[in-house]
Amino acid sequence: QISRNSRFLPVITRILSQKEHGFLFRRKTFEREIFTNISGVMKPGLNAIMECTGGGKSLFLDVLAARNDPSGLSGDILINGAPRPANFKYNSGFVVQDDLILGTLTVRENLAFSAALRLPTTMTKHEKDERIKVVIEELGLDEVADSKVKSGEERKKTSIAMGLITDPSILFLDEPTTGLDSSTANAIVSLLKNISEQGRTIIFSFRQPQHSIFKLFDSLTILASGKLMYHGPAQKALEYFKSAGYHCEHLNNPSDFFLDVISGDSPAAVTAMQEEGGEANETEQLLIGRLPVIEGLAQFYSKSPFYRETETELERLSGGQHSRSPAFKEITYVTTFCHQFRWIFWRSFRNLMGHPQPWGVEVILEILLIGLLFLFCRAWSLYVLTVFQCVTSVSAREIFLMERNLFILESISGYYRVSSYFLGKLLFEFLFRRFFPSFIFTGILYWILGLKRGITAFLITMITTLMVAYSTTAMILAIGIHENAASGKTLLVTVYFVFMLVFLGMSLNFETMAPQLSWLQYFSIPHYGYMALQHNEFLEQNFCSGSNTTMSNCRPSFLICTGEEFLIIQGLNLSPWSLWINHLGLACMIFFFLVLAYLKMLFLKKHS
Repeated sequence: QISRNSRFLPVITRILSQKEHGFLFRRKTFEREIFTNISGVMKPGLNAIMECTGGGKSLFLDVLAARNDPSGLSGDILINGAPRPANFKYNSGFVVQDDLILGTLTVRENLAFSAALRLPTTMTKHEKDERIKVVIEELGLDEVADSKVKSGEERKKTSIAMGLITDPSILFLDEPTTGLDSSTANAIVSLLKNISEQGRTIIFSFRQPQHSIFKLFDSLTILASGKLMYHGPAQKALEYFKSAGYHCEHLNNPSDFFLDVISGDSPAAVTAMQEEGGEANETEQLLIGRLPVIEGLAQFYSKSPFYRETETELERLSGGQHSRSPAFKEITYVTTFCHQFRWIFWRSFRNLMGHPQPWGVEVILEILLIGLLFLFCRAWSLYVLTVFQCVTSVSAREIFLMERNLFILESISGYYRVSSYFLGKLLFEFLFRRFFPSFIFTGILYWILGLKRGITAFLITMITTLMVAYSTTAMILAIGIHENAASGKTLLVTVYFVFMLVFLGMSLNFETMAPQLSWLQYFSIPHYGYMALQHNEFLEQNFCSGSNTTMSNCRPSFLICTGEEFLIIQGLNLSPWSLWINHLGLACMIFFFLVLAYLKMLFLKKHS
């Protein structure tokens, strides 16, 4: 447990280079230098980081917060003059630009989830509830604490509250005012100012805030093209740029002025570019116009009193000792696997209860389908049952797709292990979204259609439909876990099922199927399920006795009296192995796709 009076002082020294590694066309890699010779001191208060849009301020923030892959990074990042501890992500808070919270949960429930996984298990429930209460009061969320998050201000405050739940000494925020109107943005920054006055070090990036917000900053760091333009008191930045030859006009917003200078749009900057450009044509000046200004400001800063003061303080805090290429340690989790698993399962359940529309749609479809199946014969009923299990399981893509960014944020911040999240979400999906609906629907359908009597036949039908649903879910997870909603792989899932369902329809008339296409059955999830259902239903059945003549409607050209005759036409062996081999095929597909999905989740966390 961290005392509220315990504070960390981050000291960032000499990040010489940051290399990006990517995979492109058979694991080709590339390297690009992003930051060079960045040094500074972030003290308790509001510490702002500024750069041109897309210039890397968010990446720089990730480097400081130990959220970025350390490969290619050299230099020191110290806390109170000492290396960052292994549990630094636990001791610090991080609020991303997009407010990644579940709108189906109340403010208090979101904070309860964060507290349960980020506060140590040695704390009692009462102590955690008190901590949640303190944070709610601190951020002024008392009136909406038990309501679902709605407005942009509530979402932003809730995100900040989740970052403050561990009472961190250091809080990182990536553009905390993005998407907010000027009044709300001013309220959020004023709130951060009050929090920083309690002794916290708040480090955040921003994009052109209004002047009333800029006046609240304590420290300002300006970057451009990976170089340091300025690092010092925010209220002395205008005076510093004036000494460098850039004068801010009256009533001009300081943040706009700084960006104009960096971008080369300031009148003084344009003059400098023209002097450096000489006879260069207009296109060349557009391409290289920023370079003289950036190089000049970087050199000017390296000779300024602010730079010398920073270097002196760094030497004092670090004792003159600097390491090279630090290896960041893995985060130390404060809760057990079982504890994480239980809370992930709880949040999934609460999320479902807060968003019941998908269940309602499935229930309506099931009622309509049951009524429609009265028009079909027995073989077609089994076909539609198999298709329905596949179609409804396509919604499994929402398991991780809707929470993909949330998973990345929480796993990197040390909320839970990948294994606990994966198994918790998977068990909930298999149990509440697949098992119960499939069990109820298949049970009702089995009784209404008067399918084969006997507890054994019923259980085999139930197991088969569940395995079809589970294998479909696993396959969709494995294919789409890395992708967003607009990804081409989402289309790949649709194409697969359209093709396989057409193939399954052809198997209703197996004797008419082209032999060249028969090998496709081994890659078809619905085919395995349909063949198993047929074997279970038609074996030892007699359709010529009594009124049980449903099969005659399926084959108008000839009469089939026994189920064995129909199975032979379908190319099925009458031995028990012909049934269980389909279950084995489904089990292998479930295992393969789940392992693949889990490995992709590990890769997603590592390279995010």
